[in-house]
Amino acid sequence: MRFYSGMTNSWYSLPSCGLLLALIFSALFSAAAQTQGTYLFYVGTYTEEGSKSKGIYAYRYDAKTSKITPLGLAAETTNPSFVALHPNGRFLYAVNEVGKYKGPNSGGVSAFSVDRTSGKLTFLNEVVSRGADPCYIIVDNTGKYVLVANYTGGSVAAFPVLSDGKLGEASAFVQHTGHGTNPERQEGPHAHSIDLSPDNRFAMVDDLGLDRLLVYKFDSSKGSLTPNDPPFAKLDPGSGPRHFVLGAGGKFGYVVSEMGHTVTVFSNDAAAGKLQTIQTVPTLPKDFTGRNDDAEIRIHPSGKFLYASNRGEDTIVVYAVDKNKGTLTQVGSFPTGGKEPRNFEIDPTGKLLFAANQKSDNIAVFRIDASTGKLTPTGQVLDVPAPVCVKFLAVE
Repeated sequence: MRFYSGMTNSWYSLPSCGLLLALIFSALFSAAAQTQGTYLFYVGTYTEEGSKSKGIYAYRYDAKTSKITPLGLAAETTNPSFVALHPNGRFLYAVNEVGKYKGPNSGGVSAFSVDRTSGKLTFLNEVVSRGADPCYIIVDNTGKYVLVANYTGGSVAAFPVLSDGKLGEASAFVQHTGHGTNPERQEGPHAHSIDLSPDNRFAMVDDLGLDRLLVYKFDSSKGSLTPNDPPFAKLDPGSGPRHFVLGAGGKFGYVVSEMGHTVTVFSNDAAAGKLQTIQTVPTLPKDFTGRNDDAEIRIHPSGKFLYASNRGEDTIVVYAVDKNKGTLTQVGSFPTGGKEPRNFEIDPTGKLLFAANQKSDNIAVFRIDASTGKLTPTGQVLDVPAPVCVKFLAVE
């Protein structure tokens, strides 16, 4: 959004039509280059007892041919369940989802430099996450701060990125309080994700234990987090909000709820950071009776489709997005080719979906129908121990 606004302002001051055309052709060329480019993608995993994983794994992906080449173990590290890449492509950051890193009630956050040729990662440093079991991590749009959600700790924190890519001590820390209606799963706060608005002004935090989508004002000059007004949007009691995504243009937001098996649609006042519920839709068929935990949610780059994963039914459900209202209409539900799709990612070109099936140690690759959003297996299945998170990096 910020980039789009910036381009608009520049165009207003263009001195000539020729320059305008040059910029348009340049943008089209860049888009085409990205579509046919080469990427690295990194897979965060669980290395806990019983897993064969040793850390973060790397692959090379040719978007033009859809060829995927395994590059092996990129870095050995403990429980790097979620990873994030720096905007400059030089650094990768990972949570270390543990409960007692350098003392009780804290996990770790690790920094790595990226070798864009080999895909290998070089360890830089690690800091305490300030809460147990950090499970989600992002880098802010300026590349100055890393933000983390601590699940068991029920807290969020921000860490400065130093000039060499290393992490400094926390610049912000917020401890959530309270509980939800489910005494087994919601005995206290459980921050499950943290995401930023496109303009970098607001941080949206799903707290599974509180049934709230909390909103913080984020100051990228200080790395601070302060409650917004209003400070949160409520979800249905016992729903357990897990992950959040903004739709194309930022007018609508979407939350997948792990316990309620739903996707909730919000209108988003981007200027004020205010979210209001407008629709809730199920992720499971009415006759489903087994155990299920919803997991991931993604918007297609075109903005036309939304995807959410079911762990238990082991499916990805696809919805068509009404571009004017933001509301969802289910298109279909598709098996993920494995067990427990904890995470999935759509490649930057929008052609393929990579489903990370944690309990079957594989990533199944699907082709996305550009007109319907439906998924078709490509036949490519990657062997990865306990995969959790997939993130792409453009290298050519």
